[in-house]
Amino acid sequence: MHARAVLVTGGAGYIGSHVCKALAEAGWTPVAYDNLSNGHAWAVRWGPLEKGDIRDRDRLRAVVATHRPDAVLHFAGRIEVGESLKAPLEFYDVNVSGTLTLLDVMVEAGIQALVFSSTAATYGVLESTPAPETHPCDPINPYGRSKLVAERMIADVGAATGMGWTSLRYFNAAGADPQGAIGEAHRNETHLIPLAIEAALGERGVFSVFGRDYPTPDGSCIRDFIHVSYLAQAHVLALKRLLDGGASTTFNLGTGLGASVLDVLCCLETVAGVPVPTEYRESRAGDPPALVGDPSRAKTALSWTPCRSDLTSIIADAWRWHTGDMFSRSFAAV
Repeated sequence: MHARAVLVTGGAGYIGSHVCKALAEAGWTPVAYDNLSNGHAWAVRWGPLEKGDIRDRDRLRAVVATHRPDAVLHFAGRIEVGESLKAPLEFYDVNVSGTLTLLDVMVEAGIQALVFSSTAATYGVLESTPAPETHPCDPINPYGRSKLVAERMIADVGAATGMGWTSLRYFNAAGADPQGAIGEAHRNETHLIPLAIEAALGERGVFSVFGRDYPTPDGSCIRDFIHVSYLAQAHVLALKRLLDGGASTTFNLGTGLGASVLDVLCCLETVAGVPVPTEYRESRAGDPPALVGDPSRAKTALSWTPCRSDLTSIIADAWRWHTGDMFSRSFAAV
């Protein structure tokens, strides 16, 4: 028997590729659907790559007809908070219109299970920490608002059609595959840990700390970092739960613990044994002071544990990836 197919939109990206690896290890065939605007063909190693844009209805239909997936895991979208403030229409086009197109194709094809890559940015400024899934949603940037609209569209389609869905609200995915197969490799990097690593390696001038006057112990932003491989594992467990008849719902994916930007820099200097050249700049619009999530619901319902998510392990895996041969060969192939 052939392994059952799962369509993974954005499957050539950072999180999507780690999820494809986890799916293959669990016995599925992940079909990565990606326009390669941010993802990489070399990251698609555990199933076929189908090139296409999430907004291209005809291309999606053709891929679904070819592979006949049992379910969809939806990662395709724009994720850069700062860019969303400059180009909100593009974020609504990709994140909202793209999700609408995908849902239309899924309903037409009779696909009844969807796991959605959402974000803690849907919460906005937290009233309590760590935040549960019942925390009010009041996003403060177009990225978070576009993801919240997509969440609500998915829930509405589920209610109307019987499609099962799970929305996974990530906090800060970080690190790399502990086996060194894949890792974080954005062409225009915006994430904290790889930017700090690049500064430590002398590949950029300095690392910028945005804001030192937040209401936090050291004045810098606090985030909840979760190892990308165990974030990926949660998607496999969420998919299994849906296909076994589990009810549609939303889960936080985090650790419940926060680390500040300055904590990350200190840990990186300890792991790498080199300094991180740093500058301090004004805080950025759209950045909440702290984002830490309560993962209790996911731990209970999915029997999931965010292993390897201590800061030292995350940074050690990321450092190993960025300084290893696989990272160099991967970019040489682009």
